[in-house]
Amino acid sequence: MAEPERPRTEQRLRPGPLLFEPAEATADPEHFFDLESMEDPRELLARATELTHAFRAATDRSVEFQAIAAAQLADPRRFDRLTPAAIAERAQWTEDYAKKMVEFGRDLLRAAGPGGGGPEA
Repeated sequence: MAEPERPRTEQRLRPGPLLFEPAEATADPEHFFDLESMEDPRELLARATELTHAFRAATDRSVEFQAIAAAQLADPRRFDRLTPAAIAERAQWTEDYAKKMVEFGRDLLRAAGPGGGGPEA
């Protein structure tokens, strides 16, 4: 699983765009963002590296949003708040990981300040 904490000094990478593939292209199991059709290894390395950075950045952002959602669901001010065990079950995490994600989400929400609802860009 992804680690919920990241150093504050780490600068966010701006990944290359992830392009959505047409349905007919994704039906071919060998097709992956047209990488299989690239013949120049330099071009292949560059595009594959762009995709790697994009997927990592997307994973990091998704984890941050998971943490924010976990913190919001566990908020004691909510009448329908969830326990860490219930959050863990929904997200397919361990209860200990859910507790860490709730704390990470609270940290993100505090850093965003009043009215902030998501990770900073």
